[in-house]
Amino acid sequence: MRNLDTRISAAFGICLAATLALGTAVPAAAAERNGPPGQQDHPTIIGHRGSGGLSPESTVAGFAQARDFGADLFEVDVQLSSDGEIFLFHDATGARTTNVAEVFPERAGDPITSFTAAELRTLDAGSYFGGAFAGEPIPTLRDAALVTNPRTGINIELKSPENSPGVEAKLAEALGEKRYWQRLIARDQIVVSSFDEASLRAFHDLMPQIPVVLIGAVPDDAALAALAEWTEGLVTNYRTMDPADVARVQAAGLTLDVYTVNSVDAMQEMTALGVDTIITDFPGVLAAVQQGRNPLPDANGIEISTVMADPPGNDVQPENGEYVLLTNAGNTPVDVSGYVLQDAVINRLTVGSGYLLNPGGELRVYTGPGTNTAERYYNNRTTAVLNNTGDSLAVFTPGGTFVDLYAY
Repeated sequence: MRNLDTRISAAFGICLAATLALGTAVPAAAAERNGPPGQQDHPTIIGHRGSGGLSPESTVAGFAQARDFGADLFEVDVQLSSDGEIFLFHDATGARTTNVAEVFPERAGDPITSFTAAELRTLDAGSYFGGAFAGEPIPTLRDAALVTNPRTGINIELKSPENSPGVEAKLAEALGEKRYWQRLIARDQIVVSSFDEASLRAFHDLMPQIPVVLIGAVPDDAALAALAEWTEGLVTNYRTMDPADVARVQAAGLTLDVYTVNSVDAMQEMTALGVDTIITDFPGVLAAVQQGRNPLPDANGIEISTVMADPPGNDVQPENGEYVLLTNAGNTPVDVSGYVLQDAVINRLTVGSGYLLNPGGELRVYTGPGTNTAERYYNNRTTAVLNNTGDSLAVFTPGGTFVDLYAY
């Protein structure tokens, strides 16, 4: 069996091309996006960190993929380098998504904001996802602006502003540069968001012409009325939201956006509830759902039917622990050897060789160590990868074909 990194590299190079067909049509115009809450034809699509399920997050490649898949906006996270330059990155350190451990081995766990802009430019932010994306740099705000077009704008999140003092003023200054931003602001294609209400207010005071949305739990009616005085909307976790909150938020004159919605069932459920915006790692899948097309045209019967993310005892234990249950819901046998199961932060579990699933057949794919059998395959990892509070998993064939998407 080929090395996993090699297989993933080939798989996602192919997957990128193959799935472009999912999202070529335009799902929403700016006029729809800015209509009254609950009055759009369908929810606005925001590509989470670009198109984070099919390309490296927070990279130009990911932003371009979200745009090409039909996203109305793609989401970016802004932080400040140690010398005060804006860069686009989500995590607090570079350990998960860059080669910082190779370039700066003694600083691999240091805050990403402790690096200078020049140092950040030396990091590779694409190879972690697959070799097809090797060399993708950590982008600047200008890089993101150059990806936009008349139908795709940017949602800019003030990420952990306590780690980037003064980021609000820096962002306002950058967006004030007419060369790159005037057209986007004029078309209402810029939205700024944050979990930090004080930071979001500070930015709003500097640039009241740009809509802002607060990320967090839906508060009581009095708090919603107060938010409506200065924000456009609220962004909340769809897993913890009360369905009745949709009407409450919209009745206050606010939009309600939900994150991070990565299964077809959840996309359809949120659409039926009437939310204003859906944030997803798979904007092409959501665009297909909205347009009545098959969101998984290459599905071959192999599905995730169950995820055991929080088993009794340790999540990872010999012969037991967390696992994903693959099922063949089709009518023909499928060889699932080399299949890849990928979560939202690009943890991956694989299936070893020699696994043929007959119709109705099942295979448990375990994270931890154990003795492989016809019904169980063990990845022999020592630490858990499945998120106990909920996550999403995509299924790919060894050649990179995208065959299932599941959320729990």
